[in-house]
Amino acid sequence: MKCFECAKNGKDSDTVAVCIICGRGVCKDHLVREETPVWEGEYSIKLKCGMGISCDYKDVQHWKKVLCIPCHEALKENY
Repeated sequence: MKCFECAKNGKDSDTVAVCIICGRGVCKDHLVREETPVWEGEYSIKLKCGMGISCDYKDVQHWKKVLCIPCHEALKENY
């Protein structure tokens, strides 16, 4: 997979992550990895903490998450 942002600029860079908001593949130069504010609502996936024990949603609120730069900027504007 190639970086979406690089491809828009005519470059050819491999993806190292996927934005959790829009799903775009991004290279190391076009991602932000940080703890994001607590999200309201539920995640669309069910998490396992190990050996079949489910996690509570509060368990994942403080994980660092990967976002593309446009989604990160939009998120920052709203918190």
